[in-house]
Amino acid sequence: MKPKWIALIALAILILVIISQNTQVVEIRLLFWALRMSQIVLVPLVLAVGFAAGYLVAKIGSSRNKDEI
Repeated sequence: MKPKWIALIALAILILVIISQNTQVVEIRLLFWALRMSQIVLVPLVLAVGFAAGYLVAKIGSSRNKDEI
């Protein structure tokens, strides 16, 4: 097995353990809004938003570098 696959499997297992141990209901407040949801929903949601933001920043940065060259 390649080291890349081993790292991905280990990361997936770590994420599943973190998600499964955080089942409490939490309240999220942002300015005037208050939202209550389970952490088991919140953690993957925040993870997905973070990955999407990182992807967009990388895409914008790479297109900006191509224009400068």
